[in-house]
This record gives sequence, structure tokens and C-alpha cells, in this order.
Amino acid sequence: MPESYCCCFDVLLGFSLGLTLISFRAYRDSGTDRLKYAFVGFASISMGVAVTSLTTQLLFAARDPTDGLFIGLQVAGATLFCVGFGELYYSLYR
Repeated sequence: MPESYCCCFDVLLGFSLGLTLISFRAYRDSGTDRLKYAFVGFASISMGVAVTSLTTQLLFAARDPTDGLFIGLQVAGATLFCVGFGELYYSLYR
């Protein structure tokens, strides 16, 4: 069961990195502020997915998990998600 969770997070990480790459290429080609904020948003979301995936894999692999470490990593991942979606919102409604 844990392997399927890790595989799902890895697929999500691949998709988010793909969106980040596409948004970076669009920003590089046109250079508008909207695409810059969209790129930063997708990059933050990708980092949030990476932190969440890392946390999940560490939690399943740990025999005696330290609660403080995992709570800190979950807070970091959630913060990156919030910043990323905020940047996307800002890029759409600027």
C-alpha cells in the first residue's frame, strides 16, 4: 500500500515539473509579468509536491518517526502550496 502512495506523489511531481517547464519556456519567450508570476507559482507548487513526496516516503520508511520533523516538513509543503497558488491567482487577476 505505501508504494502506491509514493508512486502517486512521484507522478504528481512529474506533472508539476512539466507545468513548471512549460510556464518557464512561455515566460522566456514573451517575458510578460503575468507569465513570470505563473512560473514562480508553478515552481512553488512543484517544490511543495516534492516536499510532500519526501515527507510521505520518509514517514513510510521510518521505524520510529520523529513527530517534530514530519510536522515541520508538512508545514513547509503546505506553505509552498499556498504561496504557489497565491502566485497563480495573482498572475491571473493582475
